Amino acid sequence: MTGDRQQDTSKNPGGKTDGGTGAGARAVTSRRRVLAAAALAPVLTAAGTAGTAKATGTTGAAGAARTGTATGHDERIEPVRTTPADWAGVARALGRPGSMLRDTAYHTSFPRQDLRVVSGGVVVTPGLALGTHVAFIRYADGSTMMMGDVAVTEKELQRVTDAWQEHGIEQTALHKHLLSHTPDIWWAHVHAHGHDASALARGLRAGIDRTATPPARPPRPQPPIDLDTAAMDAAMGTKGTANDGIYKILFLRRETVMDGHLVLPPGLGSTSAFSFQPLGGGRAALSGDCAMIADEVPQVLRALRRGGIELVELHNHHLSENPRLFFIHFWAVGDGVELARALRPAVDATNVVPTT
Repeated sequence: MTGDRQQDTSKNPGGKTDGGTGAGARAVTSRRRVLAAAALAPVLTAAGTAGTAKATGTTGAAGAARTGTATGHDERIEPVRTTPADWAGVARALGRPGSMLRDTAYHTSFPRQDLRVVSGGVVVTPGLALGTHVAFIRYADGSTMMMGDVAVTEKELQRVTDAWQEHGIEQTALHKHLLSHTPDIWWAHVHAHGHDASALARGLRAGIDRTATPPARPPRPQPPIDLDTAAMDAAMGTKGTANDGIYKILFLRRETVMDGHLVLPPGLGSTSAFSFQPLGGGRAALSGDCAMIADEVPQVLRALRRGGIELVELHNHHLSENPRLFFIHFWAVGDGVELARALRPAVDATNVVPTT
């Protein structure tokens, strides 16, 4: 390279060229400075990013990915087991208790029981598609990741977004779960990472407080599920669960999913969920989403349409996960067993296992 050709000045202390001007030495010095500046640029940029993160105490999805890159692609930080007692500060900040999922994720729900949403002539219950769900995970380095899916009305959306941005809470997706419906509802995926779990919870709560989400209510008795759940289980190849009047069947991705250098607990942000709201006479409204890698997307979409299931949204939920995941939301109304049978080819086209 031209910039690497240096003149031997040991015999020419003045640093002059044969022409005696010294211009060659100045050119070499200039090139050295350019090369040195180029080499330092990534270091200075990384230092500036780290300083910003240290000042705020949190990083979002992109920040977590940058941290993973800076510390090496091979570094993996595992989630640690926790109990509800470890999340007492988060529960206080959120104003309601949560529960543990598989001993690693602290989950809290905020059902939108204040809304009456109608889609395709069906009154959608909060358990089917109007829930806000957030999870907190503690990692071996003492940090906490928060991620979730928040249901907001169109009128609430901008002020909620502003509140989260003021508190360092990132939005990683914004989309619909339902086809034409009233009133208009949006679902925002949120993400944050830092060493103060209570501060993350307060930031999340700042946005939720700008919605009409009602306070927590005492649990209600589980109503009977007017569906042939045994036949639905047989069609799907696994047993579902009943909660809040909804019959739900879940599958988890087999892969280990990373967010930057953080290992996501099984199922967190990588679940295929199929929810059935009984409508009477064995009929159900189906709403859900299927987690896929890129190569699976065309097969799943074809399988769903062959089964008469309507497609709603195809998108990502995360910014920096590996492998990259896509999600298809869908909707259908019909006999519960027939809907389960229609879903099975889509499930079989993905690399998933039933929840245990």
